Amino acid sequence: MNAREILKINPVIPVIAIDDINDALPLAKALVLGGVRVLEITLRTPAGLKAIELISKEVPEAIVGAGTVINAKQYKDVVNAGAKFAISPGITEKLLKEIDYKIPLIAGIASPAELMLGLEYGLDTFKLFPASVVGGVPMLKAIYGPFSDVRFCPTGGISENNAKEYLSQPNVLCVGGSWLAPKELIKAKNWDEITNIARKTLELKNTL
Repeated sequence: MNAREILKINPVIPVIAIDDINDALPLAKALVLGGVRVLEITLRTPAGLKAIELISKEVPEAIVGAGTVINAKQYKDVVNAGAKFAISPGITEKLLKEIDYKIPLIAGIASPAELMLGLEYGLDTFKLFPASVVGGVPMLKAIYGPFSDVRFCPTGGISENNAKEYLSQPNVLCVGGSWLAPKELIKAKNWDEITNIARKTLELKNTL
């Protein structure tokens, strides 16, 4: 699947930081049970890479991607771990030159200049990050004029309270958010409540 096909599957992609590797499988299964199949496991914690590998092998219904990929080595590592896509918080020419694009890269951008750099390397689907800091919905509206063919997954400062406003924009395929898998619920191993949150999140698509 290409980037757009992946990002169209669910209106919200959970941005997940795994501290305890033992939480990886039950968390992934809870989200999938709630209908959320596309998962972004960040490399912010030491358990991130192993969690990607475990979920890829043990939860075939999930489409597992890697977040916080910042260099070519990490990109290669997540490909080998079974990730189906990679998301970077930013974009550099070095990163775009060195990766082999075995899986889609959804590069993070915060300005039109960065967006144009990505376009030069054939990308047309990006992460707007940190969305709320770099202009949010007004930024997306402004970018739509000169870059109407580009699509986004805004992430950063997005919650259940403002997700619908982002999702209503014509250049937004989905949003990324950490509220689907709150750290306190993971720590408490409250998988049922995470499944409930996932189900409620899917209802956003029906209200647009």
